[in-house]
Amino acid sequence: PFAVHAACIDNVVMVHGNTGSPSDWNNTVSYLKSKGWLDSQISRPAWGYTLAINASLNSHDSTNTGKVKTAITNALNSSCTGKIDVIGHSMGVTLAMKAINELGVSGRVHTFVGIAGAQHGLLSCGVYPYNVMTPTCGSQGLSVNSPLINSVRNKRYGTRMYSIKSWIDQVVCSTGSCLIYGSHTSNIDYQNASYDYSTGHFGLQTNTAAKQWELIK
Repeated sequence: PFAVHAACIDNVVMVHGNTGSPSDWNNTVSYLKSKGWLDSQISRPAWGYTLAINASLNSHDSTNTGKVKTAITNALNSSCTGKIDVIGHSMGVTLAMKAINELGVSGRVHTFVGIAGAQHGLLSCGVYPYNVMTPTCGSQGLSVNSPLINSVRNKRYGTRMYSIKSWIDQVVCSTGSCLIYGSHTSNIDYQNASYDYSTGHFGLQTNTAAKQWELIK
């Protein structure tokens, strides 16, 4: 029998959002596999409470960050190019940012793609330390100006950085505004480009597989 030899392409780490699961990336995985990626070159770490009722309990704590750090480390260790690509959705964007920061590996990330993230915080969480009632919005969460948000602002997360966002995102823009201090919160500081879609929070993840591939290829 003939052996399947993987092309030398970046391993990809995909980080799902709050109460999400690895299967949320199925469309992207199918697309990448059609373009030559093997299962062994794709990592989808699972983290956090998965039931929607527990959405307010998930934070960027060491347990959740640790699971992403392990995936990134393993992907780097097995990468034939020496680099990886990282794609995050929703809270997975800031979780991936924190993990890359703590590992100090931004120079080994070729492309970072943030989909429907909140690098500038969530208006629905209030402004730290006010109106912060839950772990998701707390010091290690997404309240505006929280220690977590301040720690992930104005840094590099890869050689190339892109955001994919929507102005009708029912999670990121749930208050009626997507803007934090004049910028859409899904924008990434120092991004190379941002791409807007007229789809909701979850469609941004599932319906943009071709764009995600285009950005990391």
